[in-house]
Amino acid sequence: MCNIVYRSLKGHILVANGQQLLRSGTKVYCETFKSKNTNCTLRLISQGVAKNFISSMTAVEDIVLNQVFQGQEDRFHGITVDSSKEPCDVSVFPKKLEASLKHWTEKSFRGIWFKVTLEYADWVPFLAKNEFQFHHAKSGYVMMYRWLPTTEECNIPPYAHTMIGVGAVVVNDAHEILVVKEKYFLIPHWKLPGGYVEPGEDIGDAAVREVLEETNVKSEFEFLISLRHTHSGMFRCSDIYFVVGLKPVSEEINKCNREIAACEWMKVEDFLHHPNVHETNRFFVRKYLEYLKNRVTVECVKGTHPLLHKPQCVYSIDFDPDMTSREELSHRKPNETTCCRIEGYVVH
Repeated sequence: MCNIVYRSLKGHILVANGQQLLRSGTKVYCETFKSKNTNCTLRLISQGVAKNFISSMTAVEDIVLNQVFQGQEDRFHGITVDSSKEPCDVSVFPKKLEASLKHWTEKSFRGIWFKVTLEYADWVPFLAKNEFQFHHAKSGYVMMYRWLPTTEECNIPPYAHTMIGVGAVVVNDAHEILVVKEKYFLIPHWKLPGGYVEPGEDIGDAAVREVLEETNVKSEFEFLISLRHTHSGMFRCSDIYFVVGLKPVSEEINKCNREIAACEWMKVEDFLHHPNVHETNRFFVRKYLEYLKNRVTVECVKGTHPLLHKPQCVYSIDFDPDMTSREELSHRKPNETTCCRIEGYVVH
């Protein structure tokens, strides 16, 4: 049974407890029905014409549901309550939470999520006391969840657990590679420019942005070279480091003094044998040269996901037998220099 006291806009008082009584004028009528959302039978006694009172199932359900958080249902039969969309004073929050949990349990909902913004951070202790757990947090909110089914294993996925970084192999027409030394380091060494991918940013775009921010060199994405996957990194997250080839469209360096201690164009051969370059970075550059020599690249094709209808990038191996390798160009005499395109890279 449910117990609700509700005052409508017209000033009527409705009491639901198996029976409902409304004080009216001279004319009264009665209607009994069962609410599908509240799982309780309501008996309505009203005055006059039905239009002056609540005479539909939907209206009564709206009254009852006003006592619980409605949230947003997802495709997994879960509910997400956002405090910015359903504000609630902390003085009434415990009661409303209790009623909501009862309602959701009766309706066999599964994962219950509360997105609690800073303004309503005082909800958190009450959620914790009701078996909600922390899922993740950001600067403006914390996300808590509870798995309701008792006969079904919790199927809520962990929060994002992998960081994505990019490094760029930027080689100019003089066969020089753009390298940097970081201002803050464990061991000083020359490395590829790069950094972390920002939310919603494509890998190639991130590499172009990082190169510009660190060195002021403008560039364009050519192809994916390699990736490195490690675990137990920052915040105990795994880390995927994508290395891409970029084509420079400018060469003047103006380093970022906040992050970079030194930056220069270094001969590729010098980089491959430099004592202050670690082996993994040498490996990436060797692979870059092998791709050019063997006319093989991993290209990016942008499109739209056929089911989700969201932008996507698909990376795949591409073989171009007509592509002139940089190695062949390096053996030509000056008067034999030509212009060709290597997967988007113009070589003179």
